Amino acid sequence: MSKFIGIRHEDKYVMERRAPLTPRHVERLIKGKQLDIVVQTSPKRVFTDQEYIKAGARIADNLGECSVILGVKEMPIDFFEPQKTYVFFSHVIKGQAYNMPMLKRMMELGCNLIDYEKIVDEQGRRLIFFGRYAGLAGMINSLWSLGLRLKEAGFETPFLKITQAHHYASLEEARKVISEVGQEIAEKGLPAELRPFTVGFTGYGNVSQGAQEILGLLPVKEISPEKLLELTVRGHAPNNLIYKVIFKEEHLSAHNDGRSFDLHDYYTHPENYHSIFEKYIPHLSVLMNCMYWDARYPRLITKDYLEKAFASGNPKLTVIGDVTCDPDGSIEITHKGTEIEDPIFVYNPVTRKPVMGHKGEGMLVMAVDILPSELPRDASNGFADALVNFVKPISDCDFSEPFEDLDIPRAIKKALILHNGELTHDFQYIKEYL
Repeated sequence: MSKFIGIRHEDKYVMERRAPLTPRHVERLIKGKQLDIVVQTSPKRVFTDQEYIKAGARIADNLGECSVILGVKEMPIDFFEPQKTYVFFSHVIKGQAYNMPMLKRMMELGCNLIDYEKIVDEQGRRLIFFGRYAGLAGMINSLWSLGLRLKEAGFETPFLKITQAHHYASLEEARKVISEVGQEIAEKGLPAELRPFTVGFTGYGNVSQGAQEILGLLPVKEISPEKLLELTVRGHAPNNLIYKVIFKEEHLSAHNDGRSFDLHDYYTHPENYHSIFEKYIPHLSVLMNCMYWDARYPRLITKDYLEKAFASGNPKLTVIGDVTCDPDGSIEITHKGTEIEDPIFVYNPVTRKPVMGHKGEGMLVMAVDILPSELPRDASNGFADALVNFVKPISDCDFSEPFEDLDIPRAIKKALILHNGELTHDFQYIKEYL
């Protein structure tokens, strides 16, 4: 079989414009590693066909001659071909029901599946990720949403100068605008009714760090979750300061038996823990949800909690930036991931129904499912910087060999979910979801 490497056109979302490798990285692989790269033509990819041609790649309508195919998001069932190797975010490791038919088809065809999400170092830290850009775009979008929502409540604020992330030509352009907003807040302050103005972050990994990077362009002071509980009186905090709070696992959950929090035990036996996050919610203006979550863990915000909170008047919390974006997940009112062209909704806690847009009674949620694609050029460059060194080893690997004999970097081998159509040892648990 030929060793052509293909770059697939992304078609899961209308505004998915990212690429796993940029023209700059393609040129490096062609000239430096003598690889043959075929790029599937795309009318919307942020990098044009012409840019890839200039880099030395060939443009084609399909990738039939390629044995290794790189993508970003999930691929349609009829795209897969027998015995080929596919590298993309498959979203199957939690047993996601909507992707089980895709996984079954890949198994039937004897495909190899490498998932970026599972490419990690010896400490389990991810090596190839868009997470930082999800945080960057998520914070930009949340500040934009905040301006709209506060205006609905009668407050004209500097946040109105911020727009949705994908409207900026680059991350640098967005930074410039938000820095100017920060300068205006520092000089003129925010309305007394909004003080103390607080932004909470769940999680402290790449996603959270990206979001904090954007908030850091505003006049920010970091305080502890314990200190947050003392900021009780509205209007008495400085008007030109935003308080930032980072919540770790011990602030979110407590052991059911009252024993002291143990991080290892929490991750091993999450069923023995319950949420204690509700005590912080009344003190937050904005919540950025940037943590990993699955159904084993307690929720952060429930529908029942919001119904009670709104029964006694509009709460302080104005916007939830749900970057984690698990439908019916840690933020229970996130009923679905939203699209870039329709990114926000207001959840009414009385009717328990969402309405798209920023108007109406309730809580505004920003839950775009493909946030890094709002900064497609920057995000693709950062992602490809991490991926590029793994491309030749993947290309050179003879996947027909037994799993134990595969000559491939350990990080890639650990991310091999399917080998010749069979679930590898670490991913046998997925069988129960099939």
